[in-house]
Amino acid sequence: MIHVDSPVWPAHGRLWAHLVSDVSLAELHAFAELLGAPRRGFDRDHYDIPAERVPVALWLGAHYATSRDIARLLRAAGLRIPKHLTRPH
Repeated sequence: MIHVDSPVWPAHGRLWAHLVSDVSLAELHAFAELLGAPRRGFDRDHYDIPAERVPVALWLGAHYATSRDIARLLRAAGLRIPKHLTRPH
């Protein structure tokens, strides 16, 4: 299942949200492509998406989650990648 949090993370003059999967990175990449999110928005275990894409993500079937839920879901799925570790995309 795909989840998105509120766009509260400021960067580059915009607010950003996190888009994650609790199933697999393959599911996440497929959904991000459907959403039109560029691959450069992928960061280890999530996509950063701008605020204006959040309603579209929800319309496409993503479920709203809090930022705390996002971290919990990633850990429970074994998909959480800490900043000090990297995984090839």
